[in-house]
Amino acid sequence: MRPLSMFVMYAALTAWTGFAAYAAPLTPDEAPGHVGENVTVCGIVVSATYAPQSRGQPTFLNFGEPYPNQVFTAVIWGSDRAKFQKPENALRGKQVCATGVIQLYRGKAEIILRDPKQLGEK
Repeated sequence: MRPLSMFVMYAALTAWTGFAAYAAPLTPDEAPGHVGENVTVCGIVVSATYAPQSRGQPTFLNFGEPYPNQVFTAVIWGSDRAKFQKPENALRGKQVCATGVIQLYRGKAEIILRDPKQLGEK
């Protein structure tokens, strides 16, 4: 096989494999195993809190278990909050999908949401 053909096949396989991993939503329990990856996590928002007195004025959407035993959290910082229209009220108890890069904060998996397109009800 010619080198160019091998490269094209390798690139296509790599792109397809990456797309397949991205396309399959994760559960909140699976999220900690995917730190650093751009994924979609779907589950029920079991608790939601807006903390206007905290630094950065975060809104926390907790999945799996309520805070402080949450399995996964989607975080909206105060600077982006107006784009989401009071998510702590609108999304509590609903099946939601959050898309972004998973990071760890104090041992818990989270995705920072900056744009409403990263969040969707299922």
